[in-house]
Amino acid sequence: MPFTTKLRDVRTILANRRTMRVAHRKLTDELASFRTTAERAELDELISRHTAAETAEIRAILYRQDLHRQQAGDRQTAGLGGYLG
Repeated sequence: MPFTTKLRDVRTILANRRTMRVAHRKLTDELASFRTTAERAELDELISRHTAAETAEIRAILYRQDLHRQQAGDRQTAGLGGYLG
């Protein structure tokens, strides 16, 4: 494989990774807006309509955000794993 082809492939891979990071960051920011118990309960209801495989990334982001908020002492979240009831 010529060097120029390898270089093009590497650039394509890096561009794709960059696009994925930007999309992940945007999703994280959007999910961070669901802070109250009522908002999280609504979000959990929406997520429950989909399979675990489809929502794995969303659930992982929400878990990390909840953990971070709890460690920071901000108790207005729904808690680890979602809705407290």
